[in-house]
Amino acid sequence: MPNALHAGRLLTAVTIMVAAVAAVALTQDTHRKPVTPLPGARRADDGHGRHAEVPEAIPLTGLRDVLWRVAHEVVNDRVTLIAAGVTFYLLLALFPALAALVSLYGLVADPITISDHLRQLAGLLPPGAFDLLAEQIKGLVERRDSALGITFFFGLAIALWSTHSGTLAIFDAMNVAYEEREKRSFIRLNLIGLCFTLCAMLSAVVMVTLVGVMPVVLSYLWLDQFNEHMALLLRWPFLLLVVVVAVTAVYRFGPSRAPAKLRWMTWGAVLTTVAWSAMSIGFSFYLQHFANYNATYGTLGALIGFLIWTWLSVVILIVGGELNAELEHQTAKDTTTGTPLPMGERGAYVADTLGETVA
Repeated sequence: MPNALHAGRLLTAVTIMVAAVAAVALTQDTHRKPVTPLPGARRADDGHGRHAEVPEAIPLTGLRDVLWRVAHEVVNDRVTLIAAGVTFYLLLALFPALAALVSLYGLVADPITISDHLRQLAGLLPPGAFDLLAEQIKGLVERRDSALGITFFFGLAIALWSTHSGTLAIFDAMNVAYEEREKRSFIRLNLIGLCFTLCAMLSAVVMVTLVGVMPVVLSYLWLDQFNEHMALLLRWPFLLLVVVVAVTAVYRFGPSRAPAKLRWMTWGAVLTTVAWSAMSIGFSFYLQHFANYNATYGTLGALIGFLIWTWLSVVILIVGGELNAELEHQTAKDTTTGTPLPMGERGAYVADTLGETVA
């Protein structure tokens, strides 16, 4: 009976995820809108990678142009200020997101175990931040309605709607990074935001489940201690791969533009993931050995640490978007999906114009 129950829950979760992914795909435009080219754009020059078909084909001279423009855009776009605004909306969406996570996690596993499984990921958070989240999760689990009825899905819908404000804030930041204005209708934008939020929640459920279930699975494989440790270590590269996919999805669905080809989003996604991992480890080390936020902020120390960590994470995410945008800005080739179109008709500012070169 328990196996049948878990199978039913898993089937429900998979069905919801497939429906969400399909909805995101259906809400994307299938046509392109013309964009006026930049009047002062320089002529194509092979020495700077103006005819590059892929980012790897841009020479060092062109990469210097890209990095120079990224540095200027980070300042001109006031990335740190934009990230602060996004952080505010993400924190407002945090507790509804936890409610949605607990509800979705209950579809595939016992929600009582979610705190123990999440503790495996606590090393990526600032010291004390996980304890704040764990206390809130405990309260949500105790108040949760386990029946898959109207009340359950109504509560899940409210939690997702409250959470998707953070998703829309990230979308706004991506428009800034890609030099776009929001052209999607209110209904379409919110549908994309809700579907994206649901997919993100389900991906988080998969990550948490894998982290918690893998040690149990390995215990039945009769591996020696060395191989078991190696297998447990392999879950971290897999989780980083999931982060890369999630960041790529942000760059794909966030900006209001014709979608870029995957190859023009991977550089920013990979570098963002690496930088975020390094920042998380470094910031935790800094708080543990050098800073004492509890002495300065008292009981709010852990919350302040989590706030700064979230802000730094958003800064890194936006800078990765700026990098992707300027890589596209470096070439005259069509970087968008579909049939190649001339500049000015591609439906994306950075694909329709050429960026400046370093004098």
